[in-house]
Amino acid sequence: MKSKTEYLRFCTKKKIEFIRITEDVKRVVHESGVMEGLALVNPMHITAAVIVNDDEPGLIQDFIDNLERLVPYKGKYRHNVGEDNAAAHIWRQLLAHQVVLPITKGELDFGPWEQVFYCEFDGCREKRVLVKVIGE
Repeated sequence: MKSKTEYLRFCTKKKIEFIRITEDVKRVVHESGVMEGLALVNPMHITAAVIVNDDEPGLIQDFIDNLERLVPYKGKYRHNVGEDNAAAHIWRQLLAHQVVLPITKGELDFGPWEQVFYCEFDGCREKRVLVKVIGE
């Protein structure tokens, strides 16, 4: 069994931001040499999520608008004592903490429009995303 672990590092520019990381994940998969296996993609922050969806700006804004409607960012939360990011913690749970992606014949086995996104809900600082590939 082969495995590879890499931490993607970047600085988010906005408090709420969706960053497409598909090419970074593909690179790690190729470098791993795994032909058949799985890639785990995990945000290393409790106010962030990783999702797989379409790379379409209107859809991304729809995600943000609906999260804001369900859990208003400026709402009153018991967690917001000295912090203002309770909504970011809840948003993360509503989307996805992490994703596991199939690898077939050395490639991510995606549908035609699927892309991987790091979703930041409390940004403007350095962030890390764990990519762990395992397989044969």
